[in-house]
Amino acid sequence: MAIHIHSKREIEKMRATGRLAAQVLEFIEPFVKPGVTTDELDRRCHDFIVEHGAIPAPLNYKGFPRSICTSINDVVCHGIPGPRVLADGDIINVDITTILDGYFGDTSEMFTVGEVSSEARKLIDVTRRSMWLGIKEVAAGKRIGDIGAAIQGFAQGEHGYGVVEAFCGHGIGKVFHTAPQVAHTGRRGTGMRMKPGMTFTIEPMINEGTHECRVLEDGWTAVTLDGGWSAQTEHTILVTEHGHEVLTMREHAFSM
Repeated sequence: MAIHIHSKREIEKMRATGRLAAQVLEFIEPFVKPGVTTDELDRRCHDFIVEHGAIPAPLNYKGFPRSICTSINDVVCHGIPGPRVLADGDIINVDITTILDGYFGDTSEMFTVGEVSSEARKLIDVTRRSMWLGIKEVAAGKRIGDIGAAIQGFAQGEHGYGVVEAFCGHGIGKVFHTAPQVAHTGRRGTGMRMKPGMTFTIEPMINEGTHECRVLEDGWTAVTLDGGWSAQTEHTILVTEHGHEVLTMREHAFSM
């Protein structure tokens, strides 16, 4: 697929949908607590998105039945909201994609439920830091492979975690998933060169143990192969003339 270079007008639309996606995560954070179902999180996010004049992109996307993804503990990604009740000690990724004025904004964040273990907190911290190390590699003229090399070098090389290879970041704009693919493993100096006006996601999935995962019978929910816990964080990024812009940045989000 051809790489789309966004015009100034399109970039403004990407900023708007990215800003809304970020606001959804800010809105839902206080509701992520013990005793709440993932169904309730989905309903609240759905209503918030619709009330702001947008569409929740996951709903009915290739048959996905809900408006957000909720991935708990050993779920790597694409967890389907339902009757599951959040319990003290859980960790959960909430993945939001909005369609506003025809443009997609994609972001996700990890939340802790009650008191979680030090191991879980470290996993989340390393995942966030690895994403930001990948984001720092984004600049016009650099290679896509530099992103994955930075993430893998930190999460796997320094901390011994598994970096999921079965899922990757992706181009985004008027289409949900498009070129380029942005792997979270790789070698520096490989892959296509980044150009101003490109927009794509960086969304590493980092596992406590093996990088391998499997998809459950529902056709969506991916879990770690060894039952270890997994974490993921995600932003939509714009390549600019002088570096990059995070289009889904939240007001109080972690950054490096």
